[in-house]
Amino acid sequence: MEYPVIVANGGVLDGQQWVLTDHILIGRGEDCDIIVNDRQVSRHHARFSFNNGVSQIEDLKSKNGTYLNGEKLDAPKQIQEKDEIQIAFFQSFIFLESDATLPLTDFPPELQNLLGLRVDEASKRVWVRGVEVEPAFSAQQFALLAFLVRRSGEVISREALIQEVWGDEANWVTEQAFDALLRRLRERLNQLDPGYEYIITVRGHGLRLENNPH
Repeated sequence: MEYPVIVANGGVLDGQQWVLTDHILIGRGEDCDIIVNDRQVSRHHARFSFNNGVSQIEDLKSKNGTYLNGEKLDAPKQIQEKDEIQIAFFQSFIFLESDATLPLTDFPPELQNLLGLRVDEASKRVWVRGVEVEPAFSAQQFALLAFLVRRSGEVISREALIQEVWGDEANWVTEQAFDALLRRLRERLNQLDPGYEYIITVRGHGLRLENNPH
């Protein structure tokens, strides 16, 4: 299942991302999911929610208000693609309807650059910081990357990755063949985002994809 994403746009949290799977509480309090440490922000200021495919933003009787596309909220409101949410005019967020497969071509460059790595499995396209990877990845490179993206943040064993990429032929794949595929994939990603390692080797365990703002 695809989940929406909340992206901080400007302010002290600029570029940070949160996947909205249920509820996200915003405020100054230490128990909040997104902590905005400023006097203009109430301890429990606002709440994002996602239920049955519908996303909403709700102001929690904050002192300085929550704004949806510039209009102050007086009741929970459904939010949609590229809506802007402002917390007391101090911290702004952009709402995106998909966490991993959203094409970015219609987003402004300053927002695209915040979003790291994006994969569209239907069209077999990949964007790195808003720039589409061209020429397209090979079938094996794409299969490896897409699998890591789907399980972003998890450590995946080399055996599981080989099985995903080669399927019934996995038993015949050598370590050297897998290493060569991984090296080529890393090189392609680094061409568009030098100095940042998306694919981390966890020695003795496998690989992990890190897709954090940077």
